[in-house]
Amino acid sequence: MLITFTRRRAAPLLAALLLAATLRAPAFAAGPESFAPMIRRVLPAVVNIRVTETVAAEDPFAFLPPELRQQFRDRFQAHKERMQGAGSGFIIDPSGYIVTNNHVVGSADQITVALRDGSELPAHVVGTDDLTDIALIKVDAPGPLPAVVWGDSRSVEVGDWVIAAGNPFGLGGSISAGIVSARGRDIGAGPFDDFIQLDAPINPGNSGGPVFNEQGQVIGVDTAIASPTGASVGIGFAIPAEIASRIVAELRAHGRIDRGWLGVSVEDTGDDQHPGVPGALIGAVERGGPALRAGLRAGDIVTTVNGQPVDSARGLIRQIAQAPPGSVVRLDVRRQGRDVQLSVTVGHRPSGQG
Repeated sequence: MLITFTRRRAAPLLAALLLAATLRAPAFAAGPESFAPMIRRVLPAVVNIRVTETVAAEDPFAFLPPELRQQFRDRFQAHKERMQGAGSGFIIDPSGYIVTNNHVVGSADQITVALRDGSELPAHVVGTDDLTDIALIKVDAPGPLPAVVWGDSRSVEVGDWVIAAGNPFGLGGSISAGIVSARGRDIGAGPFDDFIQLDAPINPGNSGGPVFNEQGQVIGVDTAIASPTGASVGIGFAIPAEIASRIVAELRAHGRIDRGWLGVSVEDTGDDQHPGVPGALIGAVERGGPALRAGLRAGDIVTTVNGQPVDSARGLIRQIAQAPPGSVVRLDVRRQGRDVQLSVTVGHRPSGQG
């Protein structure tokens, strides 16, 4: 009788427990059944890029004594070698504007773009930016080309689906899918590092390729991987569209990027001498630079730029870089325990400086 009673009571009790567990369980959105419809729409705008550049070969007369070496160099011109490379890109305008990485085309003598249909077109560089590793190139096509649009990378969250497209290992157009692993990554590539980290496989040849969201909008540009072997281990980095699109627009309009510059070396605060003081510590002031002319000194701590708080040395560099050269910015400075306000006329960032 006990067994019979237990069995009769168990079924409704078990059902009630399962119902309660179901009500408490978090709801997870189902993944896409297939990316194929979206890929068919956007993949024709993804291109392969081949580049050829001339590099200096090793000196064939290095073994000669110094007094003879120059004679042979004058008699025989220095030998040059041709080096080929490959990368990826994507068309953002039917008239033939293509986005890629600066490290793909920045030193190229010749650029050839291969379209999805197999046709090839010569390209020229419109402009490049070494600090964000963005380049804009242009082809002259006989008719309108398929193009993709920028998405809002600011709305991308960790865990979102992403699709990386490009030309891995020179095999031709290919895609890989994964998720966003992290936001705001600083990998030491430059003062404007703010990468989206992906686990979608990115391999050599993917450089400059687009990263799509599920709607087929470009939310990033493949630019780097972390790998001990040179191949993908599931840690890739993309330049967010909010940065890339601004750089591309300026390159298209002016062919170059003009950034503001102070002429200082900076470091983060936080040592024993500056406890609890947020901002950027001025380490040195360059002779003849905008900062020196404005009265900024080594040891000053810049706390705000035009009223906006400075949270780090990198933050100060970014805030000044966004100021148009020739404009005047107001700096709030902490100097030997006193608050000082300075006005600085921002200079042009010299080539090759951060």
